[in-house]
Amino acid sequence: MNTPDNWRKSSYSGGGDGNACVEISDRRTHMAIRDSKAPSYGALSVPIEAFTPFIEALKREFPAK
Repeated sequence: MNTPDNWRKSSYSGGGDGNACVEISDRRTHMAIRDSKAPSYGALSVPIEAFTPFIEALKREFPAK
């Protein structure tokens, strides 16, 4: 999904050298999420009201090391 959206590094991305960079784009009805290293692979779209619960579930499933 290469669109002119306003992609930015997510605050949920890991720090350091940027190997775990996730980009997000705040759209009118949903949040789009993509891998910054492979933006042409596409993006995952999540309804705005589901974005925070989605991230919280990911954090429970894959806790930071």
